[in-house]
Amino acid sequence: MSHGHGHHEHSHHHHEHEPVEGSWADPADDRPLSIARRQFLAGLGLTAGAIALGTPSPSASAAGAPAEVMNPWSGAQRWLAGDHHIHTKFSPDAQYEVATQVAHARQYGLDWMVITDHGGVAHEKFSIDQVSPDIERARQANRDILVYQGLEWNIPGAEHATVFLPPGRNTVDILRAFEAGYDGNVLSTPADKGGKGLIARPTSADGEAYALQALEFLQRQVASGRTEIALMFANHPARRGLDSPHEIRGWRDTAPQVAVGMEGAPGHQAAGIPATAGGVGEARGYYDKAPDPDSFPGYHPTAAENPYRTYGGFDWMTAKVGGLWDSLLAEGKPWWITSTSDSHQVFTDTFKPGTQDYNATGSRGTPIDTGTPQKYGDFWPGFYSRTLVGARSRSYVDVMQALQAGKIIAVHGRLIDGLDLRVRALTEGDRRGATIGGHTFVRRGSDVEVTIDVTPAGGANYHGFVPKLAKVDLIAGPVTGPAGDPDALAAPATKVVKTFEVPGKARGAVRFTHVFKGVDGPFYLRLRGSDGNRLAADGGPVMDVSGAADPWSDLWFYANPVFIDTL
Repeated sequence: MSHGHGHHEHSHHHHEHEPVEGSWADPADDRPLSIARRQFLAGLGLTAGAIALGTPSPSASAAGAPAEVMNPWSGAQRWLAGDHHIHTKFSPDAQYEVATQVAHARQYGLDWMVITDHGGVAHEKFSIDQVSPDIERARQANRDILVYQGLEWNIPGAEHATVFLPPGRNTVDILRAFEAGYDGNVLSTPADKGGKGLIARPTSADGEAYALQALEFLQRQVASGRTEIALMFANHPARRGLDSPHEIRGWRDTAPQVAVGMEGAPGHQAAGIPATAGGVGEARGYYDKAPDPDSFPGYHPTAAENPYRTYGGFDWMTAKVGGLWDSLLAEGKPWWITSTSDSHQVFTDTFKPGTQDYNATGSRGTPIDTGTPQKYGDFWPGFYSRTLVGARSRSYVDVMQALQAGKIIAVHGRLIDGLDLRVRALTEGDRRGATIGGHTFVRRGSDVEVTIDVTPAGGANYHGFVPKLAKVDLIAGPVTGPAGDPDALAAPATKVVKTFEVPGKARGAVRFTHVFKGVDGPFYLRLRGSDGNRLAADGGPVMDVSGAADPWSDLWFYANPVFIDTL
């Protein structure tokens, strides 16, 4: 990378990189792993995009699915840092120019970013035509960062999601048609006010079918060749309890190459900073909500466990071992997590929104410098949250394909600079194995070795200190197949199987290994790590306290899973 990170330049910019497999959905892609994926789907009697792709059962493997490794390990990974959830003055509740967000993303070491202004009637009518040329100008002026155009979609019947595409001649037209036809705000706004008046509220249950139609629409754009790839990540999924388990499963199963994951850690991480320290004194992530009529009733907040709060800055769906995320993984469903800024208004920034009428123009106008630090709850892109992606190259499609393939680590506060995970069968002489987001096959009874090489922070984070990784948890659970209840939200057999303590004087990469002896059925594993400052009795994260949550004193990373099937 050539852009100046100063003493903050991260080692993940300099690793050797490895190929990423082709798109799961692209029948024209003749790269070997894309062919392997199509053969794998054919062996399960599926077509790409037909139903959820999961880790196959042993009987399915025996029926003809080839034992092809997905995301094969090939040595040190090159990590590209990014953020898929960023707002500008073209959102009704944000304020910055596109150029300002891009400049700060570059300053804070990002390689890629997505502009995701809120969908709605004014955005579809006015904003998209204004933000598109601003994004193109930013791309031309900043060749060392990828600037994607996207949308924060109001998912009908649910919360928000990032939807984005690579640059292309049809990108703006696809986003415009998607928003006009399927945004929850557009669908719920009466026709005499510019909307469609088809559902009661953006989040009401009568919108759920439209969400599935929207994802089918995106999948058709890929299948028809109008865009090479399209992705959707559900944003702040537990914040209001609106994303029910059956909706998440429905999105993924309807469009498994498009709906690929969720924010494991939401943005607005500065919102928990006390007012006495210049913060807004609210909940970290603005996770201060309670159930409303559209919330899923199965999320039962109590004093001891509250799905509507963050845990170590991470969403409850991700943070709870054996919780909702694990319930999806236990089905064998690839469902990935990320970390973003959701940057609207930045902590202690002196600017306030412009005075333009958003509803009439689609823009809040030029922001105004007050000269006085304001009480805001966000960080600049890259300043605190990073989604590290193991892409083949720093190109638009390759980064998206790596996201689609799950080669992702969510990191806060530069707790680590990189991670090399290798999972392989020892008893079969497997010299390669799979890495993050991958899927490998072993013979029943094999010993499976996990090798974890962690690259600690090589310098100070943007708060000015070098974070210290204290421990890494290896989490694993059996793959048990499709859930009988689409609203299942627990995987009780998933456990922390090993905690590795990081030596206090460790310098450079630290290696940990673990062997699963005599594996007798399909399972998955994943990793998380902590600075150890705030831990529950079981070693997990603690529920964040509204108005008293310093994000810099409670740092975590989470890596996406590897699936291991038995033959």
